[in-house]
Amino acid sequence: MVKRSDRYYVFQVLLGIGLLLLTAYISLTNGAFDITLKDVFKTLLRIDPQHDYDLVILEFRLPRIVIALLVGMGLGMAGTVVQSLTRNNLADPGILGINAGAGMAMVIFLFFFQGKVKGTSWGAILAMPVVGLVGGLGAALLIYVFSQKNGRLDSQRLLLTGIAIASGLSAVTVFITLKMNAKDFEMAAVWVSGSIYSANWKYILSMLPWLIVLTPVLIWRSLVLDVFQLTEESVRGLGAAVDKEKAILLLSSIGIVSACVSVSGGIGFIGLMAPHIARRLVGITHRRLLPVSAIVGALLVMISDFIAKMAFAPVEMPVGVVIAIIGVPYFVWLLYRNKHRR
Repeated sequence: MVKRSDRYYVFQVLLGIGLLLLTAYISLTNGAFDITLKDVFKTLLRIDPQHDYDLVILEFRLPRIVIALLVGMGLGMAGTVVQSLTRNNLADPGILGINAGAGMAMVIFLFFFQGKVKGTSWGAILAMPVVGLVGGLGAALLIYVFSQKNGRLDSQRLLLTGIAIASGLSAVTVFITLKMNAKDFEMAAVWVSGSIYSANWKYILSMLPWLIVLTPVLIWRSLVLDVFQLTEESVRGLGAAVDKEKAILLLSSIGIVSACVSVSGGIGFIGLMAPHIARRLVGITHRRLLPVSAIVGALLVMISDFIAKMAFAPVEMPVGVVIAIIGVPYFVWLLYRNKHRR
């Protein structure tokens, strides 16, 4: 017999998928050039294809929707893992500086490919997530070293250290962008703010293998994440290889974040908000929490991207700015709530 909680979980997942499809439909059919659902299906099924519809749907809107979906899923899951490993509900890949490290590495990469970014080769595009991974790992290592207290990772120090290192890396990023020529500076500045306006199928193919390989690792280790909600002494008492498990989960999360940052820039707060919303929907069991966090993260990015595209048309606001407008008050509210709980 199916439990009531299982039925509720299935309902939440189906509702989330339905909302994703609705958001994708609205994004596909609305814009400077409105398209009917019938024309969308005719274009996708290659029935009487027309150049204008091919260009708008297949080259502009659909890649953008797919990247928003993948980036939101990746950041939502990575945020869930980071919060669980640190046992700190205010933790987030962006706040902890992982985004900033990956972003700085990517800006250095863009700096050396000035004037060639849009038309760069397949090799350079596929190297972008690797470059982001190196930057993310470097930032994570710095944060880990400076967050130690008496030989152990201190959650409060981790948050403060992450914010400080993120600020420093962001300053370096700004300095490097100022050394670029005017055209590439504008592109880098928009990208650092968090934007997927230049989405294309090459960028999707560059990040997709990372998500395909690393997402199952997080799902596979979901029971370990449940155990990590206990104290470290209790986890060791259960026989878990704490350091090994942390390394596997953290490296997988950094890899996913780096792949996302390589195509979307510095989109913050998704890894903070998505896990919190998901916990309110399905609880703290990670077998359910990770998929729902992915769905919530994808919804947040897709809806924010549509707002960024439409709110000030024909001028387009970076999606990272729209998410920050929502995320900053949410972060302040979480701080206020945690203070009063204590």
